[in-house]
Formats: sequence, structure tokens, C-alpha cells
Amino acid sequence: LKSADVTFGNLEGTVLNSGGNVKKCSDPSLCYAFRQPEYLIDQLNDAGFDLLSIANNHVGDFGTSGRVNTVKVLNEKGFCFAGLESIPWDTVTINNLKIGFCAFAPNSGTVKITDQGNANRLVALLDSICDIVVVSFHGGAEGSSKTHVTKKTEYFYGENRGNVHQFSHQVIDHGADIVFGHGPHVTRAMEIYKDRLICYSLGNFCTYRRFNLKGVNGIAPIVEVNVDKQGKFISGNIVSIKQIGEGIPIKDPDQKVLSEIKKLISVDFPDSKIIFNESSFTKKL
Repeated sequence: LKSADVTFGNLEGTVLNSGGNVKKCSDPSLCYAFRQPEYLIDQLNDAGFDLLSIANNHVGDFGTSGRVNTVKVLNEKGFCFAGLESIPWDTVTINNLKIGFCAFAPNSGTVKITDQGNANRLVALLDSICDIVVVSFHGGAEGSSKTHVTKKTEYFYGENRGNVHQFSHQVIDHGADIVFGHGPHVTRAMEIYKDRLICYSLGNFCTYRRFNLKGVNGIAPIVEVNVDKQGKFISGNIVSIKQIGEGIPIKDPDQKVLSEIKKLISVDFPDSKIIFNESSFTKKL
């Protein structure tokens, strides 16, 4: 993660040492409320993360005080982050390139993945002031049976989780250069559209306790992406990881997620322009 010029991740949950108004759940035994202590954010810094999405279904788990403190800590630590209605986008300059970042989710207080018009306007704004535009979305249904990109609006627990295929194509139409998806808790396929890379879901990466990490739930890619100064895709590489114990990510020598991604691409995007050479991939000319 440290070796990249820019490293992206989805920060799922609030940053708060204690307190906050925890969300109400009809069945607490099945409810997840994520609150991580502030010192862990130093670990993210040390690991090399630069861009963080806070647009997800857990950023509001501890109410307004949780969101406010999350923003405060991330600002203090110098991250580029976005995803709340109050913080729809951010920019950072690295290697003399200005990078714009925005993030979307279907959840209360976040910039909505379901408002395509607003998403297009935000991306167009960033495209007008930045060299590279990175978009992240928390969308799509969840679980081991939801590995495919349906190209339709997806629902989960009755909630509209967006049409991630349509969303990704439209934000690229309006200036996005790389699109990173997350939310289904499983890895999904990748696609190249208009010379831009879309990763439809990066799966679970560092997942603490209680969660099902069996099978496809416990494997994920670190996706290395190389683009030119205009944001056009040049090449990429998949670093396969798996989680052990209470959710510790380690490299997977069996590269199971690489095989999973290849399989999903062949089914969901049979006319794919992606060509693999072992873990590396390029675009078909």
C-alpha cells in the first residue's frame, strides 16, 4: 500500500473513542455499529492510505457526534476524504498532479448514489479543476450470492442500493478517470469503459471479528492501477489477499481472488477489453 503514489480505501464506520448516540436496532444481536478508536487512524496513515471514502452505511452509526469527530480526526491527520453531504468532494496534489475525489452511497447523510444528476455535476466540477478524478461508491446488494454486476437497480433489505453499472458509466461520461466500488462485501468484476477502469467491488479487506470470512467473503484484491496524466488506463495488477483469524489480511499464495475476478469478468463482461498475464492486466488494443 505504501508503494503507490496514491492509495484509496473505504473507511467503514465512525472514528470515536467513546460516547455518541448509537443507532437503534430492532434486533441488537444482528446489528452492527462501528466505532473505532482514534489511534487506529495513525495505522491507516502508516499503511500509506491517502484517499478515504466515508460514504457508507456505517458512518452514521453513532449519530452526529460520530460523524463530526470522524471528520475532525481525518482532517487533523491530513487525509483527502469525502462522501458526506457536508463534504461531497476533496482534492490533493501529488507528484504535481491535482487529484479530485468524491464518494457516494445510498445512506442518510451521504452523497447519494441514487441521485445521478448530482453525481454527474460533482464529477464534472472536479474534472474542470483537477488532472485526475477518482470516484468511489458504496453500492449494490450484499453477500456471497451477490458477486455479479446485474446492470439493474439493486435492492437490499428493501433499500435502493443503486444501479452501479449505470452510475459508473455516467460518472466516466462526465469526467471520472477511476471508479472504485465497495459495499457488497464480496469482490466483483472489473471493466474498462472509455479507457477508464471500473472496479465494481473490492470486497472485504480488513474486517474485525464476528463476520463471515468463509469462501468469497474472505478474499479480496489490492488493485494496482497505472494511468497517464489524462487519467487513461495503462495497466494494472492484482495482489490477492485473504483474511485469517479475526480479520487480518495477508497475501494469498493461491491467488483465489484473481481466479474469481477472471471468472466474474468472463460472465458479466464477455466482451471485456481486459487482458490478463498472470496477475497483471492491460487493455486490448
